[in-house]
Amino acid sequence: MRYEILGSLRVTDDLAVAPVSAPKMQVLLATLLIRANHVVSRDELSNEIWGSAPPRRATASLHVHVSQLRKILTRPGRPGTPIATTAPGYILRLNPGELDLHRFQCLLRDGRRAARSGHHERAVDLLGAALSLHRGTVLDGVAGGPVVGGCARWAEEAHIECAGLFVTSGIALGRYQEMAGVLCSLLARHPLHEAFYQQLMLCMSRSGRRAEALRIYRCARDAIRQELGLEPSRELRELQRMILLADDTPRDMRLVG
Repeated sequence: MRYEILGSLRVTDDLAVAPVSAPKMQVLLATLLIRANHVVSRDELSNEIWGSAPPRRATASLHVHVSQLRKILTRPGRPGTPIATTAPGYILRLNPGELDLHRFQCLLRDGRRAARSGHHERAVDLLGAALSLHRGTVLDGVAGGPVVGGCARWAEEAHIECAGLFVTSGIALGRYQEMAGVLCSLLARHPLHEAFYQQLMLCMSRSGRRAEALRIYRCARDAIRQELGLEPSRELRELQRMILLADDTPRDMRLVG
């Protein structure tokens, strides 16, 4: 089985996609996946599914939902179910590589190490593979509680870090045009992330597109002023000044990914 939460919630095998469409079932599965290979208590699951207003027979209802989920995750010709009852709740046991979030974490860890060691070709390969696992907003449409919401927020920050490192290594390899396209897509999703504006300005400047680099600075300044009531960071203003004063930004300029 393969489980995917880096986008809408999906369960697949070699034959088909297992449907998990009921909202409470989605929250239950998402919570068990986030805490995979660890016991999740009935109280915590109840809080994720119903919040502060559980039904009178919450424990019985939870048992029904778990039973239904077990049926969905039990595949023909495969003994048993990945969900086990273990006091004080339930555990979903996964094998290595079955959850896309775990694969993303491994690729990001190795890619981060490669980037920091200056092995940029390897970093681009690893981080690009990690980014390809994201299909959109994490757990899109799953309205859970603190476990689901916390995971979604963490995964979004990890995606930003991964993208920044990917672009930094791409710039180090001189792939300015390719990285400019990546950054435009990232800024459409994160229009207030200044590091992406810095990287895009650098790509444009090093590609000989100095006027476009300065236009990007103006777009960044306007967005930050309008949304936050602030001025661009010192690093962004300094990069603008260097582009204005020189035909090329110094090659040893360092940007945070």
